Amino acid sequence: MKKTPFADATSAAAQGQAVERGLWLGVLGVLIFAMTLPMTRLAVGPADAPALPPLFVTAGRAAVAGLLSAAWLLLTGAPLLQRRHLPALAVCAAGTVVGFPLFLALALREVDAMHAAVVTGVLPLATALLAAVHLRQRPSIGFWLSATAGCLIVLGFAALQGGGQLSSADGLLLLAIFSAATGYVAGAQLSTSVRAEQVICWVLVLSLPLTAPVMLASWPEQPAPLAAWGGFAYVTVFSMWLGFFAWYRGLALGGTVRVSQVQLLQPFAALLFAVPVLGEQLDLLTVVSALAVIATVFIGRKMAVGQPAPSPAARITTTRRHR
Repeated sequence: MKKTPFADATSAAAQGQAVERGLWLGVLGVLIFAMTLPMTRLAVGPADAPALPPLFVTAGRAAVAGLLSAAWLLLTGAPLLQRRHLPALAVCAAGTVVGFPLFLALALREVDAMHAAVVTGVLPLATALLAAVHLRQRPSIGFWLSATAGCLIVLGFAALQGGGQLSSADGLLLLAIFSAATGYVAGAQLSTSVRAEQVICWVLVLSLPLTAPVMLASWPEQPAPLAAWGGFAYVTVFSMWLGFFAWYRGLALGGTVRVSQVQLLQPFAALLFAVPVLGEQLDLLTVVSALAVIATVFIGRKMAVGQPAPSPAARITTTRRHR
């Protein structure tokens, strides 16, 4: 049946509404993730006034979120994963459930949330870089220049704040970035064959045999302030679980390329949230560094990334198909 102009207009309007909804869900996801830094700092406390142990925060947020995920998977009747999904699942869990939260929590004992927001601002670019390497793509010179510039800005900012040298906390933040980027790439690989919102749930559920015992073993021996438990509750329910629902759904509705651009707001939003949540003070160096990092990420995402050259076997197969 031939489509009428009215049908085309209706379809275009529906698509436009889906894109708009996806953008708003993407913004919601970014705002949820931006609160992760100040809330993690609130949970673990500074070195001179420690609250919850970083290991407990890391394992506990994943264990409780894993129980919530198990209930959600049962209620929605989600299908079981196949054995071929396990390698990517393990990498995703190592990066997003263990590596990123643990290194971030340890670093936030030593530096404030604003410092961490600037350093971790290169995460989107690091994710794109690892994805290009994993998929054997060929990033353009402009992409490499943007990635290098972003790293130099971050290292320069960290050195200036550290009195001319990098601190051990900066090394932990770099490890957190690498862990998260690796986990995100593995999660994206899983999302090609598993519904996106089910990926994080399965990752958390299958991590329970590790996270639950570690949570119990590292349970705080000393009482912690109520605010610290509030920060722990936030990173458990929102950062580790619901935030991914909004983010992945937004990417699906609005398109990955379009919606992912709103992630540029995350470092600056984290800076702003740190003011009322932690009472931290914005300074010119932090603001300028954050804006510079955001600029390099924006430019880097606009640069071309070439597809990998086909192997000789693939070229032979393609030639035969066109004969």
